[in-house]
Amino acid sequence: MEDNSSRGAWRWMLVTAIAPVAWGSTYVVTRAVLPAEPLWGAVIRALPAGVLLLVLSRKLPRGRWWWRSAVLGILNTGGFFALVYAVAQRLPSGIAATVMAASPLVMMAAARIVLGQRPRAVALAGGVAGIAGVALMLFGGDGPIDPIGVLLAVVALIASSTGFALATRWGGVDLVASTSWQLLAGGLLMLPFALLVEGAPPALDAAAVLGFAYVTVVATALAFVVWFAGLRHLPAGTVGLVGLLNPVTGVVLGAIVAGELLTLRQLLGLGIVLAGIAAGRLRPPAGQSPRDSRKLRVGAKKVDPVAAVEKSRIRS
Repeated sequence: MEDNSSRGAWRWMLVTAIAPVAWGSTYVVTRAVLPAEPLWGAVIRALPAGVLLLVLSRKLPRGRWWWRSAVLGILNTGGFFALVYAVAQRLPSGIAATVMAASPLVMMAAARIVLGQRPRAVALAGGVAGIAGVALMLFGGDGPIDPIGVLLAVVALIASSTGFALATRWGGVDLVASTSWQLLAGGLLMLPFALLVEGAPPALDAAAVLGFAYVTVVATALAFVVWFAGLRHLPAGTVGLVGLLNPVTGVVLGAIVAGELLTLRQLLGLGIVLAGIAAGRLRPPAGQSPRDSRKLRVGAKKVDPVAAVEKSRIRS
C-alpha cells in the first residue's frame, strides 16, 4: 500500500499533467487558426495571460524579483513562445511535439546543475525511453522535416529547462503572482521586437480570436501555474517525465484533427514514450530510497531507549 507521500506525489503528477496536455494541443491550434507571425503570437499569448493572473494575485514584484522576472520571462514565456510558435509553423504538429520529448533529460541536467538534484536511475531510464520514442516518431512520419524547425525546437527546450530550474531555485513567493510576472515580462520584452520585425499586429478573424483565447487561458495561464506547482512539489526529473505527455498529445491530435497519418514506427515510438512515463514512477518495494534507510538506521543507533535505561541504572 502506498503511503500518504506517494499518494500525494501521484496527485501532483495528475495536476501537473494538465500542462503538457494543453501545450501539446497548441501545435494543432497554431497551425489551424492562428496567424503566421511568431513574435506577435508570443506577445498576444503572454500578455493577456499575465494580466489575468496578476488580477487574480494582486501582487507586484519586489526587489530582485524585477530582474528575475525578466530572465524567467525570456526563458520560460516570451522567447520560448516565439520559438515554439515558429516551430509550429515550420513542422507538422506530431514532429514538432515529439522533438520536445527530449526535455526530461535536459530538465534533469539543468536540475543537477542549478538545484543539485541527482536524478534517479529509473528516471534516467524513462528519459532515455522518451528519446527512443522521439527518434522513432520523428523519423517515421510522412510530413517533411525542416532542419531549422528542429533546431528551433531544441533551443526552445534548452531555454525552458534552464528557466524551469531557475524558477524552482528562486521560489518562495506566491505561485500565481510569480507566474504572472514571468508572463508579463516575457510579453513586454517581446513587444518591441514584434513591432520592429513584423510590423503592425496581425488582423485576427473569429477563429483566430477563439484560438488565442484557448491558448491564453488554458495553454498558458492555467498550464504554467500547474507546471510550476508541480516543480515545487515533485523532483524535476519526475515533472520532466510527465512532460512527455506533450508529444503524445501533439501526435494524437495531429492525427485526429489535422489528418496527419501515423505510421507503424510512430505508433511504436508512441508506446515507448508512454513506457518511459510509467518507468519514471517505479519505486523500491519499501517505498523509500537506500539513503533514507541508512539515515533511519543511523538515527536508531543514536537514540536507543534500552541502552539509555541501562546506563541510568549503572549511574544510580
